[in-house]
Amino acid sequence: MQITVIGSGYVGLVVGTCLSNVGHNVICADIDAQKVDHLRDGRVPFFEPGLSDLVKKNLKSGRLVFTTDVADACRRGAIIFIAVGTPQGDDGSAELRYVESVAKTIGDTLASGENTLIDGCKIILTKSTVPVGTTDRVSNIIQESASLPYVVCSNPEFLKEGDALNDFRKPDRIVVGTPDSELGLLAQSVLRELYEPFTRTRERIQFMAVRSSELTKYAANALLATKISFMNDLSNLAERVGADIEDVRQGIGSDPRIGYQFLFPGTGYGGSCFPKDVKALTHTGLKSGHRLRILEAVDEVNRDQKSILLKKLNAHFNGDLAGRRIAVWGLAFKPRTDDMREAPSIDLINGLLEAGAKVLAHDPEAMENAALLFEDRIQFCDDHYDCLDEADALCICTEWSVYRRPDFEMVVDRLSSLNIFDGRNLYDETRLKKFGIRYFAIGRGEALPV
Repeated sequence: MQITVIGSGYVGLVVGTCLSNVGHNVICADIDAQKVDHLRDGRVPFFEPGLSDLVKKNLKSGRLVFTTDVADACRRGAIIFIAVGTPQGDDGSAELRYVESVAKTIGDTLASGENTLIDGCKIILTKSTVPVGTTDRVSNIIQESASLPYVVCSNPEFLKEGDALNDFRKPDRIVVGTPDSELGLLAQSVLRELYEPFTRTRERIQFMAVRSSELTKYAANALLATKISFMNDLSNLAERVGADIEDVRQGIGSDPRIGYQFLFPGTGYGGSCFPKDVKALTHTGLKSGHRLRILEAVDEVNRDQKSILLKKLNAHFNGDLAGRRIAVWGLAFKPRTDDMREAPSIDLINGLLEAGAKVLAHDPEAMENAALLFEDRIQFCDDHYDCLDEADALCICTEWSVYRRPDFEMVVDRLSSLNIFDGRNLYDETRLKKFGIRYFAIGRGEALPV
């Protein structure tokens, strides 16, 4: 099939690359000329395991091409994915100006001239995470100019950073919202064929109404964020009552109605999805006259949790952080990505700098992006052990594999004061005590009045 993907960011690039890899001809269009030039050379502008090699492979085959000519790409694609950004507005809502701009371009290209169609129709899919009603809005904008048949459907993405290729190629489900019309039924038939390479072992496509599809995406992310904030809130209670949150996690996770996923307490969620989507869904509720009170609390707990390590440090050092050297392991909001958006490490480091501390930091992938935020205000170390030299404490913000089994004898030799503040609960307190290390974690380890 002839496919166009508008937007070559995280979602668009993964979608376009994976579809080209199963034999489709894919054009990825983006208005960022520098990004397009880099992609034409096979240079991916962010870290995602395996993606760079897959892009180069399909560039070489000719099935994947990149362009800045969005209008031409829209004419050439029988199926168009809209995968542009939906940044958070000042009021927490999703900003839709990029989506609406693409819709206007598609409408103009469908007004006249040659167009690639499939079964006499252009199929347009909103892949970006958009509020309920956006797909209908896109259809109405296109209708203002279009003279050729088209149908607009919702096809939200469910990609995890760090494992996006597996998520796309081996999906748990493929959610598609189609209109209740003949063209909607046509779209269902075409999209079954499009996704057939990824659904051969069992049926994974779930067709539903367009607005149900849009809400499903937000509901999924909001529920996962709720589990995280619930466990973080519970971990703070565990410290106060003398319980170990890891025991609690095992105890409730073994219940099949609850499960183990997203029950790990930590320093709060970050990234491009959960923070933005929780706020956007909350805004949708307010706009519709229904407060989503649980989600309001989820967001509040998460904001507070991002400061938990700084509060523990302040409590331990009696509020005197000026001049102290603090090592930070992990900068990205999660492992297997270089994404710094809404990362808890940002809150910690900014707080340390404001208190007059010196920060030495390491991350396997995110230091370049972190340098754009902090510039020369912190010291970046190529080796994570180098952060420890004469440090008063080690803080862990991201659970990269390289931090899971460190040489604690080397840690002891290089730290000035044997204090570990573990925001990801990686270690066993009993083992660390043998090395003379004081261990402060989330809902376990030594408790501090914060």
